Formats: sequence, C-alpha cells, structure tokens
Amino acid sequence: MNSLDDYIPRPGLSVPIVTILDARGRILEDQQRAVVRYALQDGAGADIVFAAGTTGEWDRIDNPRRQAVARIAIEECRRARAAAAKKIEAWAGITAHTRSDTLDNLSHALHAGADAAVVAPLSIKDLEHPAEFVERDIGAVFDRAGRMLPLFLYDNAGIAAPGKSPHLHTRDVKAMSRLPYVRGIKVTASKTVIGNYTRAASHFKAGHEFAIYAGNPYLIFDLFAPPEGVGDRMRHYWNRYLTQRARPYGVVAGPANAMPREWQRAWQVCRSGDVELMRLYSDAIEEFRIACTFKRGARAWRPTIASLKASLKELGVIDSDAVGAGTPPLSDTERREFSARFAALRERAAETLERGWVSEYDSGQRAGAKKIG
Repeated sequence: MNSLDDYIPRPGLSVPIVTILDARGRILEDQQRAVVRYALQDGAGADIVFAAGTTGEWDRIDNPRRQAVARIAIEECRRARAAAAKKIEAWAGITAHTRSDTLDNLSHALHAGADAAVVAPLSIKDLEHPAEFVERDIGAVFDRAGRMLPLFLYDNAGIAAPGKSPHLHTRDVKAMSRLPYVRGIKVTASKTVIGNYTRAASHFKAGHEFAIYAGNPYLIFDLFAPPEGVGDRMRHYWNRYLTQRARPYGVVAGPANAMPREWQRAWQVCRSGDVELMRLYSDAIEEFRIACTFKRGARAWRPTIASLKASLKELGVIDSDAVGAGTPPLSDTERREFSARFAALRERAAETLERGWVSEYDSGQRAGAKKIG
C-alpha cells in the first residue's frame, strides 16, 4: 500500500461546488465543468474544489450523479494544475445515505484520481459507530485497492441523519486521527464548537498533520481579527482561549461559488491580519449574504443553494439554475429581486475592491449542455 507520509493538507480556500441540473434532475456536464472553471479563476480562486458536498446537494442526487460530479471536478482540476502556477486539489465528497453507497463512492474516487475524499459519518443512516466504519470499512477499501487517499471528516449538524448526534464526539475524532489516511476535519458550526476541535488538535496530530477547516466561512473575519479597542481585545483573547491560539487551516465557503476571487482574497487578508482590507472584503461578502436573504411572512430565510445557482446564471456561467428535488427554490418575485441585488453588489465590488480581485467569467469556456443521468 502506498504511503501518505509526504502528504500535507492543502491550506486555503475550498469551494464546495454546486451541482448543475436540468429540470429533470440530470447533470449538465458542460455547465458543471464551467462552474468548476469559474471557481478556479485561472488560479486566482479556489485552492480546493470539493464536489458532492452540502452545497452540491449530495442528499438530493443519486450515487451515479455524485460520482459524475466528482469525476468532472477531478478532470477540471487536473487540467487547471497543468496551466496554473499553484497546486489545485479536487476533493470528492463520498457521503451517501448508506454505508455501501458511501464505500462505492470511495472506490470511484480512488480510481478517478481524486486528491482526497470527504465523508460525513453522521449523515450515513445505517452507520452506528463512526470510528469503526472509518477504520474497518474504509480501511478495507484501501487494502483491496493497494493504495490510500487522504480522508477528511465532515462535521455538520445540519446534515446529520435523524437520531444521530449533531456533532462527532471528540474521542471518536481522536481515534480516527490516528489512522494514517485521516488528515483533517471540516467543521460547520459555531466558534465554540470549532474551539472544541482546535483545543484538541494537538491530540489529533499523532504522527501527521491534522487540519481543521472552518465550514462557517464568515467566522474567519472574527477569528483572525486583530484587537483594536477594549471590546476587540476581549474578543481577541476569548478567540485565543477558544481555539488554543490555533487558527483554521483553511475555509470551506459555499458563497465562493459566486465570488471565488473575493473569497480567496478575503482568506489572504484575514491570514495577514490587514484590518482595513478585512473590513473591505467582509462588507462585500456580507452584502452577498444579505442579497440571499428574503422574508416570507414574518420570517427571514436564506435559500442559499438557489441563490448561488441564480448568481451563476446571472453571470452567464450556466443556463439552468434548477435545484434538486427537495431543495428550496426562489419564487419568481425573489428571483427578480435577487437579480437586481446581485447586479448592484457586483457594481459596488468593481468600484471598491482591489483591482484583479473581482471574479470574472469567460463566456468562451462553455459551448454546450451534455446531460448525465
């Protein structure tokens, strides 16, 4: 079996790519490829493309479609690596509703040449013991293949299967981190929950690097903010206590589907602690979140996936902004309102952000709509 001794987790911006479907739920391959290329921005966008994750509607599509979007991401990242001056990785989301389908997805990711695989153990309905599954079942797939992939865990209470714990137990993460192929975890949760993992990170790093990625991307502006006033100093010291002075290794940003350059630059300025630029990009990114927020009756709600697809259609990246069965769509009124909001924020971004850090799309990159499934 091959060794992962030299593998170092890829830091930076991970974009959990959306899945482009037609009205019948079939993947539009050429448009899917265009979305991956848009996220990469010729090397100025995503460091990692994460296929078949939450934003990719993994729970709304079947296994052949999960495998298809992983394959497309892998092929496009391989093409981009040959042209870009930086390493770009394709991570395959392998989570399915059952253990058998999840393991089938892992085998597919191995044979397709994924750079890493991502699994959300608590989302698998017929799985009782995450640590045993990752060690025995996933380990058996690697044994049969004669090689391993780096495996990243995925902790997101929003997609936990009914009856499951909302978060992985720290003891289970510690046990899994000892395996040679488990190299990190994506945590979509509050600052306190991320802190639970970062405080325990030293126990996870037994023999190899174990990376923690922030799945709530807006937190980076808080976690990396240097202290200024008294209130900021108190928050800064509280953040340092929560995270044991450890910062996220990277950020997994669903909104970066629409704004990959802006999120890449936001990550860079957060890492450098540039307060002025952090405010600039935080404002632009927050404006997109506001643009995705609507009121239905007295309740505010945010149909994120539908809004991301609408933004890509507005940019000309895709023709179909259909969502999967069960994913909340935009109403006609909301769709028109979003269109106006998105156009306005794009104009402001062009005026206020640094030159070269507003995402662009080359309409010549796509020339068809091949359907899969």
